[in-house]
Amino acid sequence: MMNLRGFINIDKPKDLTSFDVVREIRKATKIKKVGHAGTLDPDATGVLPIAIGQATRFLPFLVDSTKKYRGIIRFGISTDTYDSSGRITAQEDASNLTRNSINENLKHFIGDILQKPPIYSAIKKNGVRAYTIARQGKRVDLEPRKVRVLELILKRFDYSNPKHPLAEIEIICEKGFYIRSLAHDLGLKLGTYGHLEELSRTQVGQFKLENSVDLSQAKKLLENGDTDQIVNSIDSILEDWPAIIIGPNDVARIYNGVDIHIKDIQMSSQQSDYDNAKCYGPNGELIALVKKNKTNGAWHPYKVIQPN
Repeated sequence: MMNLRGFINIDKPKDLTSFDVVREIRKATKIKKVGHAGTLDPDATGVLPIAIGQATRFLPFLVDSTKKYRGIIRFGISTDTYDSSGRITAQEDASNLTRNSINENLKHFIGDILQKPPIYSAIKKNGVRAYTIARQGKRVDLEPRKVRVLELILKRFDYSNPKHPLAEIEIICEKGFYIRSLAHDLGLKLGTYGHLEELSRTQVGQFKLENSVDLSQAKKLLENGDTDQIVNSIDSILEDWPAIIIGPNDVARIYNGVDIHIKDIQMSSQQSDYDNAKCYGPNGELIALVKKNKTNGAWHPYKVIQPN
């Protein structure tokens, strides 16, 4: 299994860190080179793409991809961590909230916005993790960061506990957005408090929750060598990239980092306008990603995948 490479769409269970999942996959595959495509808090569940072997070099494409979440916010209660794992710092009656008031205020958090991360986060302040400073009881002042939110949809408003109602929200965002901060900030915007009670990531790039695999099931399949059932190929995350096919004489050039010129490759006219492409060998195997030199028309290989 040492030559295994690709991605596994894991449904992360609650109470495990993202690195716990990486550690379990390392044990099951006996491969050290394993990584994940974006941290989920221990209390969160859902899609955690795991990269194995040479696929780890392609993780930035997933980290930078659009993500979708389902979050449940409890109003009228604030915590120091902005989620249900933290210490309650304040609470009040929030029975004045309505579905309409939440919808109206969600609009303020859509688009390119500045967001202040939670103090209990992995962001470094003067070289030290913010959560380390916060746990020492020291003041942590994090600068707001620019983030992008594509959609915020109120899916459900639960008034069964009138003093502390719930809102289930679907979030589509780009990297760096903290759902915990959204819960906290939305509460303040509504004139009350709020914290994140539950969170599930439902999509990362093309990996969706409905196509994910339970961690225990994944471990069992990997330990039995049934990798075809759950391991997605590296190029599965690059489905929208154009592809070029090279002949056998050019494969050695790619492996040696030598540019390939347009006359040496098969490429459709529609694809010739792209700056980046997937490069396949004559047997259909992904060889590398290539970038076009606009000056001389040559294609330069990068992220070369070494043969098994």
